[in-house]
Amino acid sequence: MRWRAATRASRVLPDFLVLGGQRCGSTSLFAILCEHPQVLAPSHKELHHFDRSRHGDLSFYRRAFPLAAHRAARARRLSLPVLTGEATTYYLFHPGVPERVARALPDARLVAILRDPVDRAYSHYQLSVRGGRETLRFEEALDAEEERLAGEEERLAHDPAYDSYSHRYHSYVTRGVYLPQLERWHACFGRERLLVLRSEDLFERPVETVERVTTFLGVEIHPGPLPAPRNRVTYEQMAPGTRERLRRLLAGPNSRLEEYLDRELGWQRPG
Repeated sequence: MRWRAATRASRVLPDFLVLGGQRCGSTSLFAILCEHPQVLAPSHKELHHFDRSRHGDLSFYRRAFPLAAHRAARARRLSLPVLTGEATTYYLFHPGVPERVARALPDARLVAILRDPVDRAYSHYQLSVRGGRETLRFEEALDAEEERLAGEEERLAHDPAYDSYSHRYHSYVTRGVYLPQLERWHACFGRERLLVLRSEDLFERPVETVERVTTFLGVEIHPGPLPAPRNRVTYEQMAPGTRERLRRLLAGPNSRLEEYLDRELGWQRPG
């Protein structure tokens, strides 16, 4: 990192952000994009720049991105534009991030990938368990979520230095209520600058879905082959009664999201 720090003034800022959501396939999508000849990868995924207290220091942020000379050399060799970007799955959910990104990167293009929120909630829970951040049973964690998150979003929105453990790690249902999250980003960037995908489409129709992304970003169709999906793990199935509980709880938010996006998402299947 010393070399990156010493050369940060000569580095570019990202052209696009993959915002999340968490456990929705953003790692797989970003890996695919980073293998595209017209995309230069950052130093690592999950930079967390705009959701942490150093978000105002763009010189610090630049360390993660390619040298301007490197990008220019790649563009000359290809005779095509070359982009760089980053992916941090907490950006979509954090209430303070859209305005921060709009101030720092007003011309950025944004990609959000969303998953059936019932499956997303359980996958998020399993991740928290594996990381030692959750000791409650899933049903107990669902019961505790409202109390754990009480007042956290408001504090995050108004205190740039605040970091909420439960907002990040225990928001199993709330992170799957996508409409308020998209509305915050649209308020700062407009709807035409944010591409919204379904993770189910990425895994069922990867070539078609990636083509939507590359067209949106303004680069050539991915030459392929596409890398295998990332971060797939196995765990015991959710209890049918719990799945039905979540399906009912999220039916209204899902319907409102479909109306907002003017398309069916196919998530309201029976338990």
